[in-house]
Amino acid sequence: MNPDSLLAMPGFLLPLRFTVSSTGFVPFTVGPLTVSFPSVLVATPKSMHFAEVLPLRSGASIRAYDLSYETYGELNADKSNAVLICHALNASHHVAGVYLDADGGVMAKSEGWWDTMIGPGKPVDTNRFFVIGVNNLGSCFGSTGPMQVNPDTNAIYGADFPVVTVQDWVSAQARLLDALGVQTLAAVMGGSLGGMQALAWTLQYPERVRHAAVVASAPNLTAENIAFNEVARRAIVTDPDFHGGHFYQHGVLPKRGLRIARMIGHITYLSDDVMNDKFGRQLRQPVAQKVDIGESGAGPEQASSAFQGDRVVNEEKGVGVFKYSTQDVEFEIESYLRYQGDKFAEYFDANTYLLITRALDYFDPAGEFGGDLSRALAKASAKFLLVSFTTDWRFAPARSREIVKALLDNQRDVSYAEIDAPHGHDAFLLDDARYLGVVRSYFQSKVAV
Repeated sequence: MNPDSLLAMPGFLLPLRFTVSSTGFVPFTVGPLTVSFPSVLVATPKSMHFAEVLPLRSGASIRAYDLSYETYGELNADKSNAVLICHALNASHHVAGVYLDADGGVMAKSEGWWDTMIGPGKPVDTNRFFVIGVNNLGSCFGSTGPMQVNPDTNAIYGADFPVVTVQDWVSAQARLLDALGVQTLAAVMGGSLGGMQALAWTLQYPERVRHAAVVASAPNLTAENIAFNEVARRAIVTDPDFHGGHFYQHGVLPKRGLRIARMIGHITYLSDDVMNDKFGRQLRQPVAQKVDIGESGAGPEQASSAFQGDRVVNEEKGVGVFKYSTQDVEFEIESYLRYQGDKFAEYFDANTYLLITRALDYFDPAGEFGGDLSRALAKASAKFLLVSFTTDWRFAPARSREIVKALLDNQRDVSYAEIDAPHGHDAFLLDDARYLGVVRSYFQSKVAV
């Protein structure tokens, strides 16, 4: 089968997976697989300080910074089983496992953000691999970021924190691996923005990466994606409490802007099908409406779902008359987005949001090669697994196929799976047996050391 013709297809779905290499596409089934029963994985946060200056792509630099990280499993004798996990926009170094409280009990809702993927007996099996999760510079989950003190001024960085790029994060991660005694990665893996970091690893340190797993990602952002990021940033910087990014000095937080930014972002993470199936046009609190069944002649069954003009009364389905308000929550989807926005604004830092979305905008390895992605990826020597999801419209399957084709142009070993999943971009975080089966198969058959 011609690889280019297959790439042009709308998608090839499990239970078949297609391995792509310089010799073409070879279909094979995902199973049988070796699966062990998982046990509880206890996570322990760690931090490492780096005094040396880290040069940044902007020409700026940062010194005396900390990186928060966690490790799972054991590094083998020849240090060949390390797997680095790169996180997306609002995730952290807490990739897998749970935290324990002071009494030794499992803390509620303390599971790592990719706990379905990583752990004992899971697709990335910590009984086999030494897994490393690191929080990136500029984040707000422990590594040095805008909320920390600038050692040069003894004041909180705030808006003065230097702009960082995906490549800068990879450089910092490489220093952490050096300190941990890991020179070569069995694999680097990430979804979304994390996938961009995995791709960058194969270009910046090709000799240090044997495999790269790039999930629900892209070689750069489209204009539409940059536009979404810009609207979210404007929501933050125009919040009266933003104070040019130095809101810490004023004892306030730009929560209104963060809420809107999160609401915008969350819309792009879900598919239209998921939103319609979960919320549809259901009202949050339908207004009770009386129906004169005597005059209409409707019986009890008809009265429970009676029409009056374009208004429907059906409290069991959450459908009722409107409040006719421009300020109150009317629809369930509005309530859901407001909840997501409120929750996000309580724990995420506004300056971090600006930094990370800008790093997304800037990433474009082909930009240095006149837009030629094949030339940009020529230096990559790792073997690749790429996964995309059919309803992911923010990082559409076509973007993954661009990477696949560029790697094939360089005769690299590539495996690609396009999963028919309804969940949109968030699918890479969810428990989908077909998706997890692809990753498990790849790590067992190719990455295993």
